[in-house]
Amino acid sequence: MKSLVRWGTTVTLVGSTLVGSLVAGGFRALALTPEQVAQKLRPVPVFTIANGQGAPLVATPPKGQQGAVAGVFISQRDAQAFLQALQSKNPSLAKEVKVVPVSLAEVYQLNQANQGKKDKLDFAYVPTKQQVESALALLKQSGQKVNQFNGTPLFVARAGKEKGFLTIQQGNRSVIPMFFNKEDLSPLLENFKKQQPNVASTVDIQVFPLEGVMEALKKENDPQLDKVVLIPSRESLEFVRSQQPARGAAPQQARPAPAKK
Repeated sequence: MKSLVRWGTTVTLVGSTLVGSLVAGGFRALALTPEQVAQKLRPVPVFTIANGQGAPLVATPPKGQQGAVAGVFISQRDAQAFLQALQSKNPSLAKEVKVVPVSLAEVYQLNQANQGKKDKLDFAYVPTKQQVESALALLKQSGQKVNQFNGTPLFVARAGKEKGFLTIQQGNRSVIPMFFNKEDLSPLLENFKKQQPNVASTVDIQVFPLEGVMEALKKENDPQLDKVVLIPSRESLEFVRSQQPARGAAPQQARPAPAKK
């Protein structure tokens, strides 16, 4: 996978209307096209447990219920830990599967294609425990009374009197980076505080669920959403690069077929 972000050192602000639209869910008629949504998701690696043919391991629903579920791990380490646990519980099955990196766009497109099908395959995103805890801490700091975070957290910084989103320069355009790891925001915040010390005290971090952001990209006509860029963790990108040949093969696509049991 190619390097996702090649940004400069300039950090700026953009209006904060995205917050209200994501929280309130005030969707308007137009939105990004399916391909535009996929383009935003394509550089993000996620991880499944799959067999040699790319068929993901799925949880079969209880009798009388429809739809199998495949886990999609945000962290390769979490996926590997799941596989290690499987080796103890079901060693014969564990021998047939491995951790496979796939593009978030592939998962999203497959999920969209399955909508409305009787025996559709659903995907359950599995966030890292540390990032969920960070998300809960931020929400509690803002005065919200929450005991759990529903979804996979994405972190974005704001600053200034109007609480505009911090942007970075990517090529010839300014984009709003949303991070899967809160810690990866630190260099961005440090740069901003050095460049604009007069508003350094106004900086804060907001958290949104990945699932809600993807839904907003699909349904809402907001210019701010076009600026959103998802920033994977360094751990995920480094693992994907380490697994690819020198030419850089694309992540394998997950297919909606269960691994043998």
